[in-house]
Amino acid sequence: MLDLLGEYPSTLDAKSRVLLPAALKKQLGGEVAKGFVVNREVFSQCLVLYPKEEWNKTSADVRRLNRFDPESVEFIRRFLNGATPLDLDANGRLLIPKPLMDYAQLSKDIVFSGVGDRIEIWSEELHKGALGGNVDFKSLAAKVMGGSPKANGA
Repeated sequence: MLDLLGEYPSTLDAKSRVLLPAALKKQLGGEVAKGFVVNREVFSQCLVLYPKEEWNKTSADVRRLNRFDPESVEFIRRFLNGATPLDLDANGRLLIPKPLMDYAQLSKDIVFSGVGDRIEIWSEELHKGALGGNVDFKSLAAKVMGGSPKANGA
């Protein structure tokens, strides 16, 4: 089971290629050789880089949806649209597809962020904005993790 952690600033070259950070490669181990799938993130304006086996688990969940239910069909269509298999080139770089770059507003400076079983790819500017903002993290933590902030020692 993957537990990818850390934030890694990086730079896209003029041909939309980026080196996968060495620290993430180390955490991925043998998963690097199996390849990746990159896709739009559902809730934020960034990309998600799934190690192939994690993508297989996610796409299996999607395949279980009812294809005779209009909302499920719409979700399937929107979720899978843009999903692209990727492999590292001989120099350890990923080539990010242009439509996905446009979606995530990626330009030169980007950030890789390990989030458990996947990696988010952010524009540096949007990453700063996503982690800033008006979020009461104590209340959010209490809501999603259970209990109240005082009961959890926060």
